[in-house]
Amino acid sequence: MRAGILLLVVALAACSNEPTEEERQAAVAEVKANQTPAPENLELGAIRYREIEQHDLYGAGCSFAPEGGGLSAVALAMAETGHFLRGTELMMLAADKGSAELPYLARRKYDGTEYSMTLDLDEAEGEQVGEEVSDFPATLTIRDAADQIVYRKDGIAQCGA
Repeated sequence: MRAGILLLVVALAACSNEPTEEERQAAVAEVKANQTPAPENLELGAIRYREIEQHDLYGAGCSFAPEGGGLSAVALAMAETGHFLRGTELMMLAADKGSAELPYLARRKYDGTEYSMTLDLDEAEGEQVGEEVSDFPATLTIRDAADQIVYRKDGIAQCGA
């Protein structure tokens, strides 16, 4: 009788729908691999003259300063490249030549391996503030490699040569 009950328990265990430990581990690994991490809260540093000089960031384009952040630019949009400071690291992105051209050869969009950057200007509201310099209300948006917004601020884009 005991042998019969034991045989019945073994047979039922073999027919069970419970996943094995390996199946559980594989399922957990699959879920983890498909999760998108929460976006970082990117804080941009001011691009000062020393970064401009050190990385030869001279020429025509637009610089972006966020509202409430003073006059310091936190991003540069140039003909070939876009730049911003992540901590102390100057990030360089390539101009998306298929995106809209902004004043002074800047582009609306810049792409890199870790980030992309979009500078939206209100060109109709631009105001000339110098011989070859104009200020435009603007929004700077930076996305991470997972296309999540990690920075978005309104401010002023100063464009000139």
